[in-house]
Amino acid sequence: MRTKLQTLLLLFLITAAVNAQEKSTYWDNLKDRESTLGLEDGFTTFKTDEFTLKLVNASQTVAGLYPNSDLDFDFTPGERIEIRDKDGIYYIGDLNFRIKGEDGEWKSFSTAKNRKKVEALSVSGHVLTAADLSNTLGKDNPLTIKRYYEKKDGALVLRFEITNPTTKTMEIGALGTPMAFNNILEGKHLDETHADNVFFDPYIGNDAGYVEVKHLTGEGQVLLVLPEENMPFEAYRPLNDDPTTRSIVFEGVHEWMALSKAYAEKEWKGKEQWNKPTSLNLEAGETKNFALKFVLAPGIKEIQNQLIEEKRPVAVGVPGYVLPMDVKGKLFLNYPEEVEAILVEPKNALKITEIGKKGGGFTEYRVEGKIWGRSRVTVAYRDGLEQTINYKVIKPETEVVDDFGHFLMTEQWFDEPDEFFGRTNSVISYDYEDKKQITQDSRAWVAGLSDEGGAGSWLGAMMKQLIQPEKAEIEKLQLFIDETLWGGIQYDEGERKYGVKKSVFFYEPDSLPKGTYNDSINYNTWAAWNKKGADDPGRSYNYPHVAAAYWVMYRLARYHSGLVDNHDWKWYLEQAYYTSIAMSDLAPWYAEFGQMEGTVFLNILKDLQTEGLTDMATTLEASMKKRADHWKSLNYPFGSEMPWDSTGQEEVFMWSDYFGYQQKANVTLNAILAYMPVMPHWAYNGNARRYWDFLYGGKLSRVERQIHHYGSGLNAIPVLKAYRDHPDFYLLKVGYGGTLGAISNITQDGFGSAAFHSYPSTMRIDYLSGDYGSNFFGYAINTATYITKNEDLGWLSFGGNIEENDDEIKVVLTTAAKSKIYFEPKQLWLTLDAGTFKALIYNKSSEEIELILNEKTEDSPQAYLRSNKELDLKFDKMNGAFKIPLKKKSISISIE
Repeated sequence: MRTKLQTLLLLFLITAAVNAQEKSTYWDNLKDRESTLGLEDGFTTFKTDEFTLKLVNASQTVAGLYPNSDLDFDFTPGERIEIRDKDGIYYIGDLNFRIKGEDGEWKSFSTAKNRKKVEALSVSGHVLTAADLSNTLGKDNPLTIKRYYEKKDGALVLRFEITNPTTKTMEIGALGTPMAFNNILEGKHLDETHADNVFFDPYIGNDAGYVEVKHLTGEGQVLLVLPEENMPFEAYRPLNDDPTTRSIVFEGVHEWMALSKAYAEKEWKGKEQWNKPTSLNLEAGETKNFALKFVLAPGIKEIQNQLIEEKRPVAVGVPGYVLPMDVKGKLFLNYPEEVEAILVEPKNALKITEIGKKGGGFTEYRVEGKIWGRSRVTVAYRDGLEQTINYKVIKPETEVVDDFGHFLMTEQWFDEPDEFFGRTNSVISYDYEDKKQITQDSRAWVAGLSDEGGAGSWLGAMMKQLIQPEKAEIEKLQLFIDETLWGGIQYDEGERKYGVKKSVFFYEPDSLPKGTYNDSINYNTWAAWNKKGADDPGRSYNYPHVAAAYWVMYRLARYHSGLVDNHDWKWYLEQAYYTSIAMSDLAPWYAEFGQMEGTVFLNILKDLQTEGLTDMATTLEASMKKRADHWKSLNYPFGSEMPWDSTGQEEVFMWSDYFGYQQKANVTLNAILAYMPVMPHWAYNGNARRYWDFLYGGKLSRVERQIHHYGSGLNAIPVLKAYRDHPDFYLLKVGYGGTLGAISNITQDGFGSAAFHSYPSTMRIDYLSGDYGSNFFGYAINTATYITKNEDLGWLSFGGNIEENDDEIKVVLTTAAKSKIYFEPKQLWLTLDAGTFKALIYNKSSEEIELILNEKTEDSPQAYLRSNKELDLKFDKMNGAFKIPLKKKSISISIE
């Protein structure tokens, strides 16, 4: 394996190569621009109880924000200030707004557009410094705007004082301030990014909203930006007029918007926003203040407690905010003021019923989804504050998965002749907008059945069978395996080295008949691989998809009856093994990194061990240990073909955990928690940060924060594994948010989208299937019912409906698979290789657990039960699992 220095060099080269592919870097649009921020006038620093604040004297914008506990760390991109000192580049302290003119049109103003030195004001009392911003806003601005930095009760407050000096009422239709934190990864290796950079996530919850800013490490204090006065978090606008190049190393800057009606009427017209867009009428001579407060929470897991301490509204949703229609969800609210009213939009989309007071200042509500789709809950408190909570109501999980499988195996089943590319009998990529299969694309992989963006659909079809097998669908997938996967996507290089191509589709017009390629597609890109490039087996990320397909078919052949008949279980398990081994041999460059879906290699290893295939198990374990040993030698082993990624962590954690490298597993888990937040909003709760994959697998191709792209489903795997090993309610909320987020973008008719577009100008799913299959892999691996008792909230169930009657707890499962239960009070993990659970009943006095299993089916005449603890059951065993004969009606099994 490479040394640490060699690995850092590899990461640098990868970064450079990808930047070259993108043909742009962070600096491109900046280097030749005039410096206008006024750095030559110097800086001034101020201290509050928690922060040291550094301001540019000329603009009084923030040049640094340092926690007093670590003055070497800057939450802002102050380290880049000498290249970011140009017009149009945003800083904390800037202000954007729109005013309606006499002609009825909205006119935009910004302190950043044309920088001029601001007028410093005299200060006293708790004001640290202040300025009149008129000079940098231009002569056309009719308002007087002053900005204050204050130390209020020890905390840092940013306040804008807006006065209407005219004799006419002014309608302010947009008001926002940039959240410019240090998320610029340009030119850094992973050790540097984890030392210097931050992630930030928005809770767009009106008066209860906030931004949380976290170290990449997931450790240390968390910066919280909170509403202080007249600053509800109404919208989160991408500031795409910033001239900085957005790319895989820079997501861009967004702004906190307190007013957004002007954009809703124009750029966002016709798009349903997270909150109702509003404006403000500022009367003649009237002055109004708009303020934000900056505070620190001790750590990520302490964010909720810090919000309560700050007397901010807190909401806890169970099982989260993606709500299946058959689930009786729970919502717990915590705020000093009483709830005055709860409004649901659309009307009757949710049924909310107050249950009563709980511990820790919480009030419990039952929430039931009634209308499919997005819905908004507005909680009005007695003091006038309004909190919004965004839900996504979906069908029952069983129906979602059934619809998904049906769509894949009908609308996306490709069985036409395909002489040159060999895709006949496959599940191909799909365009939901045009309602057509994708047989050509300038990105070779999208139409080529490999890579995430092309393999996603058939991978999803395979993983669907793991949790809801259907014989007719499996019959088609057997054709796919024998005719398209083996010998097509995958091939034997000799000595059972099973290579996987980057794509079976390629662009080589000179070697194929005229008319083969669509003239309307621009193939003049790096992504239109020729045949040699498409046949390359060197991209390691393609191997887990293929290994997963074989592994699922092994499980179906081994533990079910009559579902698989083209090969026996051993053939499939051996194919999975040889594919796994081939990855390091044929794709060593990227195999050093964690792979998305890499969990499947661990599952294959465990099944080889279970089946007594010792030689194969030993070889695979040794191969994976070399990789894990390499990760152990690195501080942050999360690289990929991108300079930073949120997908390698899944496999790095799973193997580090398996080999007992606990320190590395903890580092990995903390890194995941840094980009996978918990907040009362379906789109961001459990949403792993990803923002560039629309370029590679989407129809609307741009850099944009993606809502529940495959990072959500995949990163939930290690988070929930960590929870089962060391129960922590925070981990459960994160992991389950990601798991249900993974199926939140499946449409009513079963189409699985690559992700949801977060831009307020779009607010919908992407229309390509893209790399969704990796997301569904995470759901299929993770879907389980979790039962826990929380000190404040009582007995809870994630993935089931819970009833508490006197001495008894009963949970009826609602997951799609109904094959896994984790009972946290006993740290008991129960799984079924075949058969399904109906319910679990727990007697609190006797501590007896009763499992109710559903009736047998044609393909599952018996259940195979496993447990992480010794069980005294009177059943025979196969491969370590209790073999339980099922009956025509449900049966009951008692566990003491």
